[in-house]
Amino acid sequence: MSKRILLGLMVMAIVAGCHHEEKKPAGFAHVRQVETGTPVHVMLTSYSTTLRANGSDQTLMRITLADSLGREILSAKDTLRVTLDGAGKLSGADGEALALQTDTAGRQVAVLALSEGEARLTYVAGTEEGKVKLEVSCGKLWPASHELHLVPGDFKMMAPAESQLPPTTKPIARMVGADISWLPEMEARGEKIFFGGEEKDGVQLLRDCGFNTVRLRVFVNPEHEKGYSPGKGFCDTEHTLAMARRVKEAGMDLLLNFHYSDYWADPQQQNQPHAWAGKGFDALCDSVAAHTIRVMTALRAQGTPPAMVQVGNEINHGMLWPDGHISQPDHLAALLKAGVEAVEAVDPSVPIMMHIALGGQNDESVFWLDNMIARGVRFDLIGLSYYPRWHGTLDDLQANMLALTQKYHKPVNVVEYSWYKKEVHDIVFSLPGDMGKGACIWEPYGWGERVTDRQKNTNALMEIYRQVHDTYLVP
Repeated sequence: MSKRILLGLMVMAIVAGCHHEEKKPAGFAHVRQVETGTPVHVMLTSYSTTLRANGSDQTLMRITLADSLGREILSAKDTLRVTLDGAGKLSGADGEALALQTDTAGRQVAVLALSEGEARLTYVAGTEEGKVKLEVSCGKLWPASHELHLVPGDFKMMAPAESQLPPTTKPIARMVGADISWLPEMEARGEKIFFGGEEKDGVQLLRDCGFNTVRLRVFVNPEHEKGYSPGKGFCDTEHTLAMARRVKEAGMDLLLNFHYSDYWADPQQQNQPHAWAGKGFDALCDSVAAHTIRVMTALRAQGTPPAMVQVGNEINHGMLWPDGHISQPDHLAALLKAGVEAVEAVDPSVPIMMHIALGGQNDESVFWLDNMIARGVRFDLIGLSYYPRWHGTLDDLQANMLALTQKYHKPVNVVEYSWYKKEVHDIVFSLPGDMGKGACIWEPYGWGERVTDRQKNTNALMEIYRQVHDTYLVP
């Protein structure tokens, strides 16, 4: 080999070794689809679930059938039953209106056939404000549904000025996280968690397997008779303080999740705490601030301040209904600002997240973020929920996250998920400019695609997190 050729090869090797391209996952069809299989449930994605009741706002919906592993079955040609409970119109992929019949309950019903494993339809909003439920069923399979929220037809749309879109400057570390708020309840029932046949502490086990963050939800008065944990108060401030101490002892970060309710807060329910209800809107804002300061101060006082805080949980339809419903965007913005300012009053350095359950739904993500940012809501990063049964494909998730980081100059994370553990992290951490900050699996010991079997022995899925840690957290 000549010296010239050898020198050329050496230069090429050096250049190749110094050039670290960010990983850019190709399409994920090979992961989420199979040609044939046994269907178990219906998958339904509505690419927007908030529409104006103006007679013209519309959203695309995609329907597939999935097997027990959540994979779409491409050969499915089944007939679907579409039920619309509320006003509006439906059309198929060809743009033709679906023939609707009225059932005995007064709901509109249509029949739709799958073609090459999927069906698409368009819902056009009516002119009446309120909630509309659309359900898709197929024989005895587990059906899927979406609750659509129709806001007033004269809803004031706002878009942020460029001055309202400054890049986030607070340091935000990469996260491989888990929400294990159920753990104290599981332990109170006598449940134990095992790794390799040996009993383990549920918090420390996460640390040992590659996690670096624990997410904890905190309710206002969950011990209330109509609260999350009547008479016991799981997920109240005291239980959260105790768990925060365990998180710190394990050497992990805390992501604090304010629910601002006595019960679950999600896109279908955002009820006011019983102690706050009926006292007027100004008092409601004051209650948000006081509760936020009280919890934050208590955590700080015991030496366990959160590394990140989310003001509200899955709030794309608003929070503290009816006052803070998305149909009243000025009120919602005021409540969010009360929470944000309260967090900053205790710790101005902590990153603040807005959490919307819109993993693959870019249209609605932009609708919500535009209208809140334009109304003065400040935050540092965007959190998304991603459950493929409702939130689209992995490709939808990737496209949405990329678009949001480019439009709003904010980092993003997947703050709730369960399925596609490796792929979710690959997508997040492969966003350009290190704008993907991580993901947080929801209740891995007790829900969804769990990392434990029925006897609470960890399974092979836990090994994925060692790989994720070594790939994305190790310098």
